[in-house]
Amino acid sequence: MAPGKNITLKSSDGEEFAIEETVAMESQTIRHMIEDDCAESSIPVPNVTAKILSKVIEYCKKHVEFAATKPTDEELKSWDTEFIKVDLNTLYDLILAANYLNVKGLLDLTCETVANMIKGKNPEEIRKRFNIKNDFTPEEEADIRRENQWAFE
Repeated sequence: MAPGKNITLKSSDGEEFAIEETVAMESQTIRHMIEDDCAESSIPVPNVTAKILSKVIEYCKKHVEFAATKPTDEELKSWDTEFIKVDLNTLYDLILAANYLNVKGLLDLTCETVANMIKGKNPEEIRKRFNIKNDFTPEEEADIRRENQWAFE
């Protein structure tokens, strides 16, 4: 791997991002493409918009910097906490992008954020928070509550 080599990523809406190879390698998907010599010009990222790709790149850049400077766990956690303060749609898109690009740290962070939003909430609160329509009839819901009583205690 040549130091300082740039890789160009092209978002689904056509925007191109030139980033250092070390940053691109944070994505296992991109890493495999580079290692298999499939990254001659720009690498298309068809499932990720420019807005989300720029956030993923920001995350990867910072974590490459952190790997080099060895910050405290508290500094890393503080940065991650600030980074993930986004609206719900952006959070969903980041989860999808992190999964598609296989950026494990970002996927863990985003999923943990959603899990924390759900923790301690009853089904009605979760539905309201995530705009989920309750499509059960009252009878079906009563049956489910009866069958899974342990979950509602």
